[in-house]
Amino acid sequence: MKYRISVALAAILLIVVPQFFIDSEVYARTVSIAGICLLLWISEIVPAFVPSLLLWTLVPTFLSPFDGKFTFTNTLSWAVDPVMALFFGGFVLGVATESSGLDRRLTQFALRSSGDSFEKFLLSTMLITALLSMWMSNIAAAALVFACLNPILCKFDSDHILRRALLLAVAFGADFGGIATPIGTGPNAIAIASISATQSVSFFSWMGFALPLTVGLLFASYLLLSWRVRRKRSDWTEKKDEIYGSVPETESVLPKYRQTSFLIILAGTIILWLSEPLHGIPAAVIALGSAATLFLSGVLSKNDLARVDWSTLLLIAGGITLGRLLEHSGVVKTLAATVPFADFDPRLSLFLLCLASALLSALMSNTATAVMLIPLASVLIPSPSTAILIAVSASFGVPFLISTPPNAMAFGQGGLKFTDLFWPGLLLMLFGCVLVSLTGKSVLQFVGIP
Repeated sequence: MKYRISVALAAILLIVVPQFFIDSEVYARTVSIAGICLLLWISEIVPAFVPSLLLWTLVPTFLSPFDGKFTFTNTLSWAVDPVMALFFGGFVLGVATESSGLDRRLTQFALRSSGDSFEKFLLSTMLITALLSMWMSNIAAAALVFACLNPILCKFDSDHILRRALLLAVAFGADFGGIATPIGTGPNAIAIASISATQSVSFFSWMGFALPLTVGLLFASYLLLSWRVRRKRSDWTEKKDEIYGSVPETESVLPKYRQTSFLIILAGTIILWLSEPLHGIPAAVIALGSAATLFLSGVLSKNDLARVDWSTLLLIAGGITLGRLLEHSGVVKTLAATVPFADFDPRLSLFLLCLASALLSALMSNTATAVMLIPLASVLIPSPSTAILIAVSASFGVPFLISTPPNAMAFGQGGLKFTDLFWPGLLLMLFGCVLVSLTGKSVLQFVGIP
């Protein structure tokens, strides 16, 4: 109750204070509207889609009398971005992946191919989680892998280091896997939408930059976790028979021929996404075609449409709208003019922005962080690559249990301590920010994004 009262008081201040201290009526109202929506996203006292609905209501109501570009039609048009179709297709593929039992097959494969080696199984678990997170919500990916691992996790005491390492492997795999593809996480969508007017980003060009970064972060994560369990790895061998006997049977709600159909559609979709520079069909169009094919072929039914993560889609749409509001109102340019970034070394400026993105994401929604920082950073360092680097950095904010949904889910399994996540998460966050600020622009230029 006290928390809700605090949020309500903060909302009142956000409404009242700008009206007294900002001369421009448009700026004052924009700051109030943006502040309230961000407050609701950060505080999480309402479902994530509510601020989006509120934004589409408040902008035309309070800003359209001052400027025709804030009408209801224009406001909604900001959210109608191709990246929404891309994410919708990704979510539909995620639903089909769960229905087909592909996640369970991958877990079985990881266990049976790792032999007696815990390190191999740890790496396989992290890679499989990351692979799933590349093509579906990281929340869904973590939930699927935790469900598959549960019979194995139960073979160890809640505070056993091997169990805790597996929980962290899933969390880091889900956190960093989403970086690799445009549909992996919300900030990616915000970045692509923010630069769509001046720079198109193909699936291939995004992955050309982000996939090596993801692999590097996963490898660094694996080394940290592997080093921590070095003295207890023999416990895995001792429980070998118990563990192998607990491998879950592969289950699917789909008949065999539909499972095969799904694998063909999934492979075809990925190939078309990656070969976009060759055939020229936009990734968003491929995503919609893939979703339509899954329903036309009977792999998914109309009831499966309810399983799509509509809440996250609305959250992303609201984030895009808020970014466009800050851009069209001129608030961001005015604010950027007060920051003396021109006096800094460009690499230092970029590092500070990336670190700010990671730190804010560690404490609040990474999508909300991207919404706030991308417009500002793009004005301070005018370049399409800036938006992408800020978005990617938002996925580095992993040091705390509350930093990401996969982290919270891992903690919810029981046994994790604060330090288990904090120290490796802090090192990975700093490593990621240094890496992208020093090499990010060069790599993006190499794949065709200035």
